[in-house]
Amino acid sequence: MGESSLRERKTRGWLLLAAPGLLLTLLLGLPVLAILLEGIGGNLSGTFLDAQALEALRVSLVTSSTSTVAALLLGTPLAYTLARVPFRGRALVEILVDLPIVLPPSVAGLGLLLAFGRRGLLGGSLELLGISLPFTTAAVVLAQLFVAGPLYVRAARIGFGAVDRQMEEAAVAEGANPWQLFRWVMVPAASQALLSGTLLCWARALGEFGATILFAGNLVGRTQTMPLAIYIGLESNRGAAVGLSVLLLGVSTLFLALMRRLERGWQVA
Repeated sequence: MGESSLRERKTRGWLLLAAPGLLLTLLLGLPVLAILLEGIGGNLSGTFLDAQALEALRVSLVTSSTSTVAALLLGTPLAYTLARVPFRGRALVEILVDLPIVLPPSVAGLGLLLAFGRRGLLGGSLELLGISLPFTTAAVVLAQLFVAGPLYVRAARIGFGAVDRQMEEAAVAEGANPWQLFRWVMVPAASQALLSGTLLCWARALGEFGATILFAGNLVGRTQTMPLAIYIGLESNRGAAVGLSVLLLGVSTLFLALMRRLERGWQVA
């Protein structure tokens, strides 16, 4: 009787722990299920073949890939410096780099407009060079880089920081110069974090909305990405909005599956 009572108490305890988790799971899963059910009942093939949807897809893929490459080229040296090179003001730089992660998208868009707009801090100087960023494809890339780049830098910084100091000291003792140390020791050792950060950066750039619409506008074939097309579609073409949402949902699911597969491979290795 005592053992039975103990099992009942354990069962009640597990139920008390599981109930909140189940509630949150339902809260997270029901919107996804609603999109899929709505998409199944609609004309998805017609939506995917729509010229405007294809243009939005093209702009999204080109700009998110470009901004991710820019994050890799600019963010990798920065992450390495923040992780391995002590210098005065490093804490301030880390705050500035991480700040876009927590900024509301509307604030990010407004900041970009005030910095690079025609009347912004650098607007006059850029105009003298014949450069006008707002409401261009370049503005989409810049907005995506602003909001997604810090995710890559953060992941890369953690990866570089986790590299064994003895490995670094051994390479220096063998005569490696700073570039050789970075290229042949640090980057391979932190490759898991770099790849994970790249995937996060690309996925975040693909889904960027708020900063893009404020800084780049919503010009079809030029600055209209898939999230913007979904937003506009809700007012004029609900079916197209749902179809594009299903497509983005599928892409996001594939990326999550890829990340999980890579993480399992790293754990086994």
